[in-house]
Amino acid sequence: MDKKNKSVLLGAAFLMATSAIGPGFLTQTAVFTEQLKADFSFVIIASILLSFIAQINVWRVIGISGLRGQDIANKVLPGLGYFVAFLVALGGLAFNIGNVGGAAMGFNVIFGMDMKIGAAIAAIIAITIFLSKEAGKARDLFTKVLGALMILLVAYVAITTQPPVGEALIRTVAPTQMPMLAIITLVGGTVGGYITFSGGHRLLDAGISGKENLNQITNSSIQGIGIALIMRILLFLAILGVVSKGMALDPANPPASAFQLAAGTIGYKFFGVVIAAAALTSVVGAAYTSVSFLKSFSPIIDKHYHKWIIAFIAGSTLIFITIGRPVALLVIAGSLNGLILPVTLGTILLASVNKKVVGEDYKHPKWMLYLGILVVIITLYLGIQSLTGIKALF
Repeated sequence: MDKKNKSVLLGAAFLMATSAIGPGFLTQTAVFTEQLKADFSFVIIASILLSFIAQINVWRVIGISGLRGQDIANKVLPGLGYFVAFLVALGGLAFNIGNVGGAAMGFNVIFGMDMKIGAAIAAIIAITIFLSKEAGKARDLFTKVLGALMILLVAYVAITTQPPVGEALIRTVAPTQMPMLAIITLVGGTVGGYITFSGGHRLLDAGISGKENLNQITNSSIQGIGIALIMRILLFLAILGVVSKGMALDPANPPASAFQLAAGTIGYKFFGVVIAAAALTSVVGAAYTSVSFLKSFSPIIDKHYHKWIIAFIAGSTLIFITIGRPVALLVIAGSLNGLILPVTLGTILLASVNKKVVGEDYKHPKWMLYLGILVVIITLYLGIQSLTGIKALF
């Protein structure tokens, strides 16, 4: 395998991981760590196992078929791909508004910058990536650098807080409670919606597909989950070190208060850098993947791919600047997003045994298929439960 392919494969892994590591990722981890303490280590491992099963199934079928998620869905059931694309784009837009807000918050923490100005700067940075003639390379480098920066800063804070690592290790295999909601919430935050497709679509854009590349594609998918796992563990340990000492997090901004309690002013500034980096990479990942799902709607979108991505980022930013994060849109999109993973993963599993999609000579591993079905059942249950949240709006 040449150096270019290695770089793309690692870039795809970082794109997936940094798409997952957004403002919601930081907040979820802080809130659940404060609630569950060391037991959250079990939640992390359980959710990562479920996420791994979903991710490896999706990337293998994308890789062997050479088709994007929506095109696979259309082959399984005509018209299904358009439904999936709509769900992904709606969820991606709603959460991208939150990502822009997260970047604005980061700039506010670091520089004291007005939130609206920070949002505009975040959009300009993200748009610049897609204005590059080598947008793929620029996106890969951007996610790698900011991903590594986040890991280093959170690792510093984790060391500073001196968390009870021994207890966390014990609770990984012997938890005192079984918090299923937390597990499934983390699965959605790691591979839900557009996230699990981001790296797979990136590889297709780089021309990496087919049976001859299947091992490399599978390894790249595992690397993506691994990067997200490292970040989740480090963030958990950083916050565990704070709450295990009896300190209470600020409910208005749990992760920011954890960093501040851990390392004072410098910790607070580090939080600003981490959330800005997390949000910026998520803006890039959400926009890129959401529009990649819309390619099948019209050849115009396919022809002017990067212009549509830029418009997606600009639209998300304008919504945040003008009307903020509309609660109704976020709740409805969040509820629909809860159904995206079981729908997309279920479709992928049907495609994995469909010769028209994967070819006559490909046999999908049975253990992947059966475990994938289990993940579909679990996430479908959560998705149905999440729809009840819409009632509160009316």
